[in-house]
Amino acid sequence: MSAENTPDPGIARETGSTSPRRRAKGRRRKPRTGRRKALTVMAWTAAGIVVLGGTGVGYLYLKLNGNLKTVDINQVLGTDRPAGTDNGSENILVLGSDTRSGGNRKLGGGTDDGGARSDTAMIVHVYEGHRRAGVVSIPRDTLVDRPECTGAGGGTRPAAHSVMFNESYSTGGAACAVKTVESMTGLRMDHYLEVDFRGFQRLVDELGGVPVTTTRNIDDPKSHLALKAGTHTLDGRQALGLVRTRHGVGDGSDLGRIQLQQAFVKALVDQVKQIGLFTDPKKLYDLGSTATKSVTTDSDLGSVNALISFADSLKGIDSSSMTMITMPVRYDPANLNRVMVEKAKARQVWAALKNDRPIPRTATKGTATGEAKGVVTP
Repeated sequence: MSAENTPDPGIARETGSTSPRRRAKGRRRKPRTGRRKALTVMAWTAAGIVVLGGTGVGYLYLKLNGNLKTVDINQVLGTDRPAGTDNGSENILVLGSDTRSGGNRKLGGGTDDGGARSDTAMIVHVYEGHRRAGVVSIPRDTLVDRPECTGAGGGTRPAAHSVMFNESYSTGGAACAVKTVESMTGLRMDHYLEVDFRGFQRLVDELGGVPVTTTRNIDDPKSHLALKAGTHTLDGRQALGLVRTRHGVGDGSDLGRIQLQQAFVKALVDQVKQIGLFTDPKKLYDLGSTATKSVTTDSDLGSVNALISFADSLKGIDSSSMTMITMPVRYDPANLNRVMVEKAKARQVWAALKNDRPIPRTATKGTATGEAKGVVTP
């Protein structure tokens, strides 16, 4: 079983089998047109749900604008970054943070240490023409070389070799995470979206839940999730448990959890399309209010108008036009709880996205993968 989720229009096809490894435990882009495209769990929950259609009036915009939290990535990182493109394609870094502060401590467990890490990380590439999207999940346990960053409390943090990917966020927040991803991939991240535990739960609840089918029992007290095999409409707490569980199903790896996350993304996309957001102004406003309180964006998306344009353009992409893979990795022989980038294969992924081409199947063939594929279906 290879690392990709499902073969679909965004990934090149080839014949041949894969062999899973089990674990012991540019060019400058044109000015924005106002139509944004991204597809991933946080993009759909954080941005897609905020669409207000034709119901917005001035005072509502002002109220919702006041909810938004933004980070000026461009100002922090300056001009020493990969070039963008001019063909309309875009890259968005989407993070789910695991801060235990405030209401997140009860949901996430653990102690409030005053910091946060990136619990979930996805690079979303929206292809030219805005009809397809590719999502590359980055395992949080991946050992990477982190570039020099501005620390979360100010000052400069020196570059670090072979540290866990999610350490970038705890070191310097959103800007350091973006800088690390750009250093790894050579791709410019045009936008940034972040949601925490509490925000994710609220968004799913406001949406009315997300239907999924589980093919096996899932039982993980650590993530507060117990599901019998069968069809369920997950509320916010259950959905959060599903995208966080490692020990309830499969081999207990972060790679298995990523497979569950990718399956939930597709279920979420289908649900957003089915509930008719554009026909119920009150529901749209309620969802918009919840979403704007739940996300942190880059400054270019830091207004309701920008988010409306961004979210409206998602309507042309459905779950069948999404390609979802895990960044090519292998287990670290010195520590099977960590993974290392398969650099030659990863370069195939980044080159394909840089040139707006389908990801070649060879890029994920034979790489490390979890054992939760097919456990959850839309």
